[in-house]
Amino acid sequence: MFIDQAKITVESGKGGNGCLSFRREKYVPKGGPDGGDGGKGGDVIFRVDTHLATLLDFRYKRKYKAGNGSHGQGAKKTGKNGADCIIRVPQGTIIKDADTGEILADLVDADQEVLVAKGGKGGRGNARYATPTNQAPRYFEYGGESQFFNLFLELKLIADVGLVGFPNAGKSTLLSKISAAHPKIADYPFTTLAPNLGIVKYKDDKTFVVADIPGIIEGAHVGKGLGIQFIKHIERTRVIVYLIEAISPDISGDLNTLKNELKSYNPRLLKKKFFVMITKIDLLPGSTEKDLKQLFKNKDEYCLISAMTGDGLETAKEMMWNFLNNE
Repeated sequence: MFIDQAKITVESGKGGNGCLSFRREKYVPKGGPDGGDGGKGGDVIFRVDTHLATLLDFRYKRKYKAGNGSHGQGAKKTGKNGADCIIRVPQGTIIKDADTGEILADLVDADQEVLVAKGGKGGRGNARYATPTNQAPRYFEYGGESQFFNLFLELKLIADVGLVGFPNAGKSTLLSKISAAHPKIADYPFTTLAPNLGIVKYKDDKTFVVADIPGIIEGAHVGKGLGIQFIKHIERTRVIVYLIEAISPDISGDLNTLKNELKSYNPRLLKKKFFVMITKIDLLPGSTEKDLKQLFKNKDEYCLISAMTGDGLETAKEMMWNFLNNE
């Protein structure tokens, strides 16, 4: 199951208290203070795990707590530090303070980690307070308090190319043909209910990542269809490919509709590099193909493909690669 958002609570560990103690041994009746320091509380740390692809685990566990520090002991023994709480998340996870909305971290790099809740400092024992004028201090320090946060986690997939189109435009079929991904494919709308990623191999072992998101329909920004809940997964992509069926009666209008839906979500999406892919050309009579080419100013703005017959797929991969590597 693909889950791309979750709410959790995290709490660091409390610091251990310092110890109030005096050395008392045979023949050493006034040995002086020997209270040790308390241990530090554990931290809450988020760490990227590239083997994870969803926030599903957080649906079943929502509370995370680091260990408390142990109290100091006599003979100047320092308490044990509390265990850190390491929370593993997928690459591309954004961590927000659920109460303020502040972004605490954006984990986009592999093996990146961030400390979110710092453990309390260990309190000092009375041995720390001994001075030439106060050789028998009878006070110590309590350990530092823990930190508590309500957090909102949001996952935005990291891909090089994002596929955008209406339901049943052929996005999943294309992804299955040019990569090793196996998205669900069927001849009805909204087959894809969650984003899919595929690694595309190009010439000379070159690779790039393509993201297929569920289909968008007109009015998605106001909740129609599956809404715009998955558009965020193309915010990190460098290139957007608009897929439009060749049998559409208004290809230009369809393209404008898709662009307007992206603009309603985030206007900056329209500033990304893009090109148009006309799909299902196997369903077209040859004369109509010539009409399609007249909709675009030059051949670098579009390509014609049939994922079923394989026509144009190598050209499509070449265009994706060129758009990624040519500014």
